[in-house]
Amino acid sequence: MTNGPKSSSAEFFYEQVKSCRICADAAVPLPHDPNPVLQWGPTARVLIAGQAPGNLAHQSGKPFTDPSGDRLRAWLGVTEAEFYDPSKFCLLPMGFCFPGYDRKGGDLPPRKECAQHWREEALLHLRSVRLTVLVGGAAQKWHLKEKSTKTLTETVANWRQYGPNVFPIPHPSWRNNTWLKRNPWFEKDFVPALQSSVRACLSD
Repeated sequence: MTNGPKSSSAEFFYEQVKSCRICADAAVPLPHDPNPVLQWGPTARVLIAGQAPGNLAHQSGKPFTDPSGDRLRAWLGVTEAEFYDPSKFCLLPMGFCFPGYDRKGGDLPPRKECAQHWREEALLHLRSVRLTVLVGGAAQKWHLKEKSTKTLTETVANWRQYGPNVFPIPHPSWRNNTWLKRNPWFEKDFVPALQSSVRACLSD
């Protein structure tokens, strides 16, 4: 298995990802058997570029099946049925497998192997995407490159500079409740703009 884009159909690419064992063979393996979790939508109009599945998503095999998913859908202004429609949303985390917990009980960062091996080719297949939502620092740094700032707060606060088709957001976890209280502009100004863009994208 090599780095960089590979040539394959969208369907074959998905089969490759679902059978991925990169982390199982790594020097520091996953704390569990690999279980890639994503919603593959090569004809989707909205790309949700997330971090990595949490434990609940790992168990269900379905992205965002937890309270953070409820908050994310509220921010997007969509129903659960719309969110889990692969013709509308592609849910593509930076790391496909649950990375495990750190010493404080929080989720570890996404494994870097996933983006190194899979992400460039994944994006080549997503030719219908018109709106990209970058959830969390890892997704923002990878997708925005040099346009990403030193802190997530600064990146999200500068959301207008990324154009009408890219929205960087904090992770919708309860762990960011304090962040939301400290940054009321996010739900006052940012979320309505995000919802309007999502609705326009899905309505066309």
